[in-house]
Amino acid sequence: MKKVIIIGATSGIGYELAKGYVKKGWRVGVAGRRIETLEIFKSSAPDQIEIEQIDVTETDSPQQLQRLIDKVGGMDLFILSAGVGNQNRKLNPDIELATAQTNVVGFIRMVTFAYQYFKEQRKGHLAVISSIAGTKGLGVAPAYSATKGFQNLYIDALAQLAHMEKQPVVFTDIRPGFVETALLKTGTYPMLMKPDRVARKIMKSIKRKERVVVIDKRYAIIVFFWRLIPRWIWERISISNK
Repeated sequence: MKKVIIIGATSGIGYELAKGYVKKGWRVGVAGRRIETLEIFKSSAPDQIEIEQIDVTETDSPQQLQRLIDKVGGMDLFILSAGVGNQNRKLNPDIELATAQTNVVGFIRMVTFAYQYFKEQRKGHLAVISSIAGTKGLGVAPAYSATKGFQNLYIDALAQLAHMEKQPVVFTDIRPGFVETALLKTGTYPMLMKPDRVARKIMKSIKRKERVVVIDKRYAIIVFFWRLIPRWIWERISISNK
């Protein structure tokens, strides 16, 4: 039986992915900060699901991840879905720093641990949920877009490192557009997608071992044209959060 570990599975995309892999018959390890939600999810398939309360901003989160892997009995696929994001035009430093703590510091803790695990195992698939927001700096959400760009580059670097070290680790950088989750609780966003639909597309992309995937086709077109916009024009574009 295949085994997947999903970090950030108490809501949104991570939760829908966990449900999807349970339906496919995988052994599923789920983690998040809300233990009550995890316990309710485990009760839906107690013989198939293992849980662990993990806060990626805590220094002992890698040890907690190892405990979850031990409970599941191994790990073939690792999915990092934990993340925070806020529109912050007033540049509240607490919001900016908290975003970096989760999306950068916590991201590094989880991803490096997973990579080392797969390196020792000599196989594995490491997938992260980043965002199209990493494509360009969004004035309404500086820390969020910057940290997502960091995640994109970090996975690029790890993929190169794996090649240099001749490690058979597969990487998938999943970049959704705007998804109707608690993550986008501030401001308004166009073309919101449903988490269950996004999760199905992600699972297909992971099965195909795609290296980078933008969810969905509409956002892929948007990102293509975003990249063509010169910096001096982009900086003059007004993006509203009302």
